[in-house]
Amino acid sequence: MTPDERYITLRELQLRIKQVLEGQFALPLWVSAEIAEIKLNRSGHCYLELVEKGGDNGVPTAQARAVIWRSHYARIAGYFEAETGQRLDAGIRILAKVLVTYHEIYGFSLQITDIDPSYTLGDMERQRQQTIAQLQQEGVWEMNREVPMPAVVQRVAIVSSAQAAGYQDFLKELARSPYRFDLTLFEAYMQGAAAEESIIEALCTIAEHAEEFDAVVMIRGGGSRSDLNCFNAYRLCAHIAQFPLPVVTGIGHDKDTSVADMVAHTALKTPTAVAGWLVERMETVDGWLDAAALQLHDGVLRLARTEQLRLEEFAGSVRHLAQALLRQRGVELKARDEAFRSAAEVFLKQQRQRLEALGEVVASRSPHEILRMGFAVVRSQGRAVVSARAVRPGQPLTIEVADGQFSAEAK
Repeated sequence: MTPDERYITLRELQLRIKQVLEGQFALPLWVSAEIAEIKLNRSGHCYLELVEKGGDNGVPTAQARAVIWRSHYARIAGYFEAETGQRLDAGIRILAKVLVTYHEIYGFSLQITDIDPSYTLGDMERQRQQTIAQLQQEGVWEMNREVPMPAVVQRVAIVSSAQAAGYQDFLKELARSPYRFDLTLFEAYMQGAAAEESIIEALCTIAEHAEEFDAVVMIRGGGSRSDLNCFNAYRLCAHIAQFPLPVVTGIGHDKDTSVADMVAHTALKTPTAVAGWLVERMETVDGWLDAAALQLHDGVLRLARTEQLRLEEFAGSVRHLAQALLRQRGVELKARDEAFRSAAEVFLKQQRQRLEALGEVVASRSPHEILRMGFAVVRSQGRAVVSARAVRPGQPLTIEVADGQFSAEAK
């Protein structure tokens, strides 16, 4: 073997690979894959990066470049959008009819000649059913519907796009009502690749201030089935199902019900319907209050009449008891008066007897009686003499006896 026969050039290798691939795959194939990247060139050609992801971590297990030539792009993209309601975009799974091509410089690539939109719609439904099954298996399917809805829903956290027509319709409908609502908008993308993460972020922000709200309203206007596909995503629906506040949805669809609607506390068709529901709930509470006020008024009147009758009965009873008590007290007072009079007479008699006895004692001790007993009163110069030392010899004295007095002279 000559040295020239021991190797081939790179170009020859590439040509051989090209011959093998294009010979093996001479006819078009239907290939399922996910669009990882897509770019429409100014020339009109569309360049894509297709991937196949494996497992739950979403890591690609296969990858290939693809192209839709300008001559096919308008037809393929237009038909796909008409059937699915959305444009070809990253994150969408497609079933593409491809030709396998190999270029000596650019390597392996796929030339897309057609796309089956029914596969994409079917994949959306498959993902939807997977989300439902997983939420039910995890036991969170009924959780948000079990969160109590306040009787008065007035403090409302809104998840929507500020520029969305549905949000504006919602505000206009509430503005026409006579009730005041405290509305706080937590803005989010409501469609597209960023919608799921954006809505979850808004819900997480609301959850941090859950005590400030009565309920969450999630609204967006109408759209195609694919536009609403983010509301079938597992992560978003799991957040709604386990949210601490009741969630009310108005996602603007007429036919299909999203998984988000299924796990939400209350699902309504449109943003306007949500606003009407809030107003009707306030009207119901208003009616309850009117009925309660009427019942309270009637109850107060009945109670007042009942209490008036009780007071009249009580007044009659009081008068009867008062008269009976007065009669009883009169009898008692009369008995006490007689007893007092009798006791007073006895006391006075006793006192008279005592006074008579004292009078006799006093009378027996009077100076006259004492003089009659033989005693005499000796006076000197008009004063009674009580000591012999107080009298000098020869001093004149007056001596009083029971029947008179006479003079004498001291010795």
